[in-house]
Amino acid sequence: MVERVWPGREARVETLGGGITNHNFKVSLDDGVYVLRIGGKDTGLLGIDRQAEHAASLAAQAAGVAPEVVAFLEPEGYLVTRFVEGRIPPPGELREPAQLARVASAVRAFHDGPPIPSRFDSFRVVEAYLATAATHGVAAPPAYGRARDVAGRIEAVRGGPQPRPCHNDLLNANFIDDGERLWIVDWEYAGMGDPAFDLANFSINHELDDEANRALLTAYFGELRAEDERALRLMRFMSDFREAMWGVVQQGLSELDFDFVAYADEHFERLERTAAEPSFRAALGG
Repeated sequence: MVERVWPGREARVETLGGGITNHNFKVSLDDGVYVLRIGGKDTGLLGIDRQAEHAASLAAQAAGVAPEVVAFLEPEGYLVTRFVEGRIPPPGELREPAQLARVASAVRAFHDGPPIPSRFDSFRVVEAYLATAATHGVAAPPAYGRARDVAGRIEAVRGGPQPRPCHNDLLNANFIDDGERLWIVDWEYAGMGDPAFDLANFSINHELDDEANRALLTAYFGELRAEDERALRLMRFMSDFREAMWGVVQQGLSELDFDFVAYADEHFERLERTAAEPSFRAALGG
């Protein structure tokens, strides 16, 4: 694979951990250090388009929030980016007000950028995952029906926000702090979508409390508005619904030794806890 990208070059290759979908390698050559990203099997069935990932990575690079894109090889869809020396800041650190301001600034920079050639609608994504899972012999868990009903109400309340370029997978492992800049990596689910989903996705994945949510929204919008708090509360549910159904569809697709049943169950349980919160019920309108 390295020979395909750098024919005739001597390279030191190290496996980078942290992902459960793709294979990532640190490749050191005489002219620099790179990351080679190789997509996992059947990732197209997860809604991933490698050409769209490439375009989103370029847009994120232009916004100053993602590493430099060095190469994109077709038809394989291999993506090569510049390696960033840094660390993944722990979730607790990213909950601090100063760090939330950095997150908000980075996410907003991408949201404010030009359109990218893909679409991400969390309401349709969960439906697509259900259909794909069924095709591969995986039945919908009992929790799906309840979550679908709540999602329908959220969609009715949320309406159709103006789509903006969004990352849509703001897990903790996708942030790198080099000591000066906070980078965001892994743009394979990026698409034109609801910015509130991105903020909620970060919020739920980092277990932000009400105070931290308000700090995030204030840093992002420059003010705290009730409608933004409402959107964040509702889309935290959709973030977990998407993640739960990702775990369901992976049960029929993935060949990795990973407990996707437990992963899906964990997110279904958390979204049910979210739905039971008085603040969520109030945001939903009762």
